[in-house]
Amino acid sequence: QVQLVESGGGLVQAGGSLRLSCAASGSIFRGNTMGWYRQAPGKQRELVAIITSDGSTNYADSVKGRFTISRDNAKNTVYLQMNSLKPEDTAVYYCELDQGWPTWGQGTQVTVSS
Repeated sequence: QVQLVESGGGLVQAGGSLRLSCAASGSIFRGNTMGWYRQAPGKQRELVAIITSDGSTNYADSVKGRFTISRDNAKNTVYLQMNSLKPEDTAVYYCELDQGWPTWGQGTQVTVSS
């Protein structure tokens, strides 16, 4: 069974940066699309960014130009570099592995103060 463990969240001032990491157990990581999602209080979970097995990426319009998703297959890890953070980026951020069905991490809180 694949497990995903996120880290790197925290409290940051508007305009600051954070880098989230998601470590996956098992060799299945390499051939699958990975994604970052977020859920703010009272809102539905939304896609932030995805990266395919060959490195193609896609971003939500709200984070384009500020966030960068990347992966290190040797380390079974996917990253989300978040720059120019805004208060509206405050949410719990979840890592997702797409094997045809989703596997989720436990989430990491990101809080951006104004």
